Amino acid sequence: MRPLPPLSALRSFEALSRLGSVTQAASELHVTHSAISQQIRQLEDMLGVVLFVREGRGLRLTEDGRLYALQVRIGLTELTEATRLIQARPRDGELVVAVLPSFGAHWLLPRLPRFQARFPQYRISLRASLDIQDLRQGLVDIGVRMGQGGWEGLQQQHLFDDELVVVAAPGFRQGKLPRTPAEIVAGPVVRTVESWMGWCLAAGVEEPSQAGLWINDSNLVLQAVQQGMGVALERRSLVDAGLKSGMLVQLSDIVVPYPYPHWLVWPQRESSLLKQREFASWMAEEVAVYQQELAQAAR
Repeated sequence: MRPLPPLSALRSFEALSRLGSVTQAASELHVTHSAISQQIRQLEDMLGVVLFVREGRGLRLTEDGRLYALQVRIGLTELTEATRLIQARPRDGELVVAVLPSFGAHWLLPRLPRFQARFPQYRISLRASLDIQDLRQGLVDIGVRMGQGGWEGLQQQHLFDDELVVVAAPGFRQGKLPRTPAEIVAGPVVRTVESWMGWCLAAGVEEPSQAGLWINDSNLVLQAVQQGMGVALERRSLVDAGLKSGMLVQLSDIVVPYPYPHWLVWPQRESSLLKQREFASWMAEEVAVYQQELAQAAR
């Protein structure tokens, strides 16, 4: 196998091919003008082809240079991504948990100090994102997902089924809260990604008007509701703390099942096995306490 050109020469070539200026390439790479020129000459000698021709006061890529630049740019991008991925992998003593921002803020975060107290040896990193991360890449130790289960290549532990409830701020409409289903859907309603169809069928009313405020993030929905901007249909897991604290009130005893259960999922990886097992066991305990509290409140 022929030796590859030095990485420094390839970086100089890529920068110069993209910027078209030795001065700009030198500035971007924090090297001297002469260093860029020397790297290009060495690269051309090694390859046995001409990569640039002088045109006026500037440089122009030859056809060989243009084709080479395309492949070098792809290669450097892949090297950069590979470096980022290996550096982002969880380290010993670090527990990286992927969560949806809403679940992380309203359910997991208030309970997390209990895990920290039991397992002080871990540095916990929450990766909150609306995007579903591929846990098999090795960037996350364990994650919480909503869905029907059956994710390929992942260990799975069912956490709990959720339900949808209608909530408002206690001061909504100066405290004159809607109580009947007809009053609730009359609005104003802060609409979310959650469909009102199931709740309205159970309540025997038409769905709320499509007009008004629509928000695609549950954190913003709850903020709007707490500011008295309307009523909302949200997951019990997200509003439970607000109901207990009095920041929210439940407007109706009518609740409907949420179609996507919560799951704990993780890739089977020997280096993470112990912390995955410890976090999964702790989560199961927290879920049991949560469900017991819900059962007691419903009596």
